[in-house]
Amino acid sequence: QVQLVESGGGLVQAGGSLRLSCAASGLTFSSYAMGWFRQAPGKEREFVASISRSGGTRYYADSVKGRFTISRDNAKNTVYLQMNSLKSEDTAVYYCAADDNVGGTKFSGLYDYWGQGTQVTVSS
Repeated sequence: QVQLVESGGGLVQAGGSLRLSCAASGLTFSSYAMGWFRQAPGKEREFVASISRSGGTRYYADSVKGRFTISRDNAKNTVYLQMNSLKSEDTAVYYCAADDNVGGTKFSGLYDYWGQGTQVTVSS
């Protein structure tokens, strides 16, 4: 079955960096656009970033643009989220998701598979 497993979360001070990874199995990874979403306590899940099948097209939420970078390695079936200049408002559970369309999207309802999430906590 399809599995998406996130890793790399943790506790970091404001201004620091983390790199999240999401390892996929049970699907043809290069046939899926990938996305990262996050959910803070008491808030709805929100879009963070997406990347197309080939990696050539990327979208970012305005709140993370210029600080976060999404990338993928199709040979390793893994998508990454490099997070720099972290702020306390970035604290959330981060989820990766797979979408069988080409380009990636900010709409969570279009994603087919989801990981279990990894906690990111930014202390101020």
